[in-house]
Amino acid sequence: MRPTVLIVDDHPAFRESASALLEAEGFAVVGEAADGDEAIAAVARLRPQVVLLDIQLPDLDGFAVAALLARGPDPPSVVLISSREAAAYGPRLGAAAALGFIPKRELSGSALAALVG
Repeated sequence: MRPTVLIVDDHPAFRESASALLEAEGFAVVGEAADGDEAIAAVARLRPQVVLLDIQLPDLDGFAVAALLARGPDPPSVVLISSREAAAYGPRLGAAAALGFIPKRELSGSALAALVG
């Protein structure tokens, strides 16, 4: 069974390309969300195994969304993404309620699989 993924990013073109990439590399993309509120609602509705979560969102940032998701029942695995490098976030990345971080330019099915197992 292919791991299910929800993609959360405020750029439709990125969501579309990430979805196509991950589908081609063995993941089942079950939904997309454009902001933190949509992400929380989509997780409750779709119950994905993995949430690919942009840090820079128009409402709640990815750190806040990850923390909220971690408090829920049977939380998904969260992987943070950003067009910025990890160094831009400093110690916040290590303290985040997430399995890890992938820069958007390095996103691949194998990079995601290495974090989520």
